[in-house]
Amino acid sequence: MALGDGDDGAAAAAVPLISDRPKHAAIVRSGTEWTAAAHVITAVIGSGVLSLAWSVAQLGWLAGPGMMLVFAAVTALQSALFADCYRSPDPEVGPHRNRTYANAVERNLANGLVRLRHRLHHHRLHQLQPLLPSRGEPGAMAVHHSLEVAAAGGDGGGGRCYDDDGHPARTGTVWTCVAHIITAVIGSGVLSLAWSVAKLGWVGGPACMACFALVTYVSAALLSDCYRRGDDDKGPRSRSYMDAVRAFLGKKHTWACGLLQYASLYGCGVAYTITTATSMRAILRSNCYHTHGHDAPCKYGGSYYMLMFGAAQLFLSFIPDFHDMAWLSVLAAVMSFSYSFIGLGLGLANTIANGTIKGSITGAPTRTPVQKVWHVSQAIGDIAFAYPYSLILLEIQDTLKAPPAENKTMKKASIISIVVTTFFYLCCGCFGYAAFGSDAPGNLLTGFGFYEPYWLIDFANACIILHLLGGYQVYSQPIYQFADRFFAERYPASRFVNDFHTVKLPLLPPCRVNLLRVCFRTVYVASTTAVALAFPYFNEVLALLGALNFWPLAIYFPVEMYFIQRHVPRWSPRWVVLQSFSVLCLLVSAFALVGSIQGLISQKLG
Repeated sequence: MALGDGDDGAAAAAVPLISDRPKHAAIVRSGTEWTAAAHVITAVIGSGVLSLAWSVAQLGWLAGPGMMLVFAAVTALQSALFADCYRSPDPEVGPHRNRTYANAVERNLANGLVRLRHRLHHHRLHQLQPLLPSRGEPGAMAVHHSLEVAAAGGDGGGGRCYDDDGHPARTGTVWTCVAHIITAVIGSGVLSLAWSVAKLGWVGGPACMACFALVTYVSAALLSDCYRRGDDDKGPRSRSYMDAVRAFLGKKHTWACGLLQYASLYGCGVAYTITTATSMRAILRSNCYHTHGHDAPCKYGGSYYMLMFGAAQLFLSFIPDFHDMAWLSVLAAVMSFSYSFIGLGLGLANTIANGTIKGSITGAPTRTPVQKVWHVSQAIGDIAFAYPYSLILLEIQDTLKAPPAENKTMKKASIISIVVTTFFYLCCGCFGYAAFGSDAPGNLLTGFGFYEPYWLIDFANACIILHLLGGYQVYSQPIYQFADRFFAERYPASRFVNDFHTVKLPLLPPCRVNLLRVCFRTVYVASTTAVALAFPYFNEVLALLGALNFWPLAIYFPVEMYFIQRHVPRWSPRWVVLQSFSVLCLLVSAFALVGSIQGLISQKLG
């Protein structure tokens, strides 16, 4: 067993000497105090140095340098103490080397802190909307590999326990589940909430968010009961949304669900193309307004930037496993939280600067009652886009340890997550409406309700661009993989479909190219870019996606699966209540869908 492998509870004595392993037996260390000093200085000095002038300015001439000296002394003491932990048990002649921080913690502090360290290391926040095909079925969805690693608490080392399905022991808790849900839900949809509240008013806006929060929890509770079939404690698991639909509702429903999911993924690609181009233009306009004044004619077309984004996505589509790189999930989480909190902070700051709370009970005025109806329907669609996480709920639930039963833990986590998310959404939407009133922009960071600080607006939009560059691939790769599998099964003898060709490019390693992939992925990226060019309307596209997927994926399938799981008889009180709930959500979803389509048409023709 290699150093650091195995169960957290393994005794330190069970870890072998480094020389016991052949791959390390011939290592001769040649570093000196000068190479060590070079490594330390290179590791320490980085972007943090850029904030030191500001820090000294806040502390003053005495406290600023004094504080740096104090931290230097603390760091020197900490380094001296930690250097004595490299060898065990004797710091000078001990036979065991601790080659990493984790090894030192494992050998010296044993079980409890090892588990804490592993959780801190592995349970990072992930952008969990990747939905990857599995098991060879059309539309089958599987959780991102990095989530499974996090749930297992390690990298596949030997000696660990396994669950009843042969999967490495799951270690997820309520709090890791909450982290995954919040990270998955909060994204670019938050930027349209101020506009939605402006259309609905001070009563309708918060009330609509509260209703969607309640509906989302009911949906999550119903779906979480479908994780295991039959028995909540020992029944067979459905590790993804598609697994559950296949198990409970059969093949026809599986195909319908897969079609809706792939339509949703394609729509997200279109929405991301629109949003990225809008953020690129916003950066240019922000700098233009800062340089030439707020009344300057700073106008930039969006078509060029959509084409740039499409070209970038075409390149990224051919990087092997780009969507599955661990850093992509971390980057998406950091970027989405960054621009969301910046939007929240700017709205709050602007409200305080105004000295008054703008807005009205009934929302933004319109010329005709019909126009008001359309605006309300689009606002409902935007809020619907921001909430549900049904597609990835079972993937998250599949990381939870038992006992207690996974559905009980999931329900607790859902309550906490929805309360936190709703509070955050209310703050973003209401602060934005309070700051701008009826003039709240459709996209809080690109509609130029804010002009200063321009650098912060630029940074927030850069975060959006980085988030969506990777997010587009996360949503597109399942479609790519389905196409690869479909054509390979349909045309097993075709060289065009199955052969790979090695291409050598200057200054780059050789890469293997498949002609089908080149053609299909080029057409796919070109089509999403073309649709975005034809309908470059942020709010209307989000409303369409939210309305299109809300009822079938978040309500209908979970309700129908719950009936089968709990053996709910037709026309029983529970059956009537849930069917009424489903019909009501269908009507709301249809209302939002009609309004979003009308909005797209009116924007296109107007």
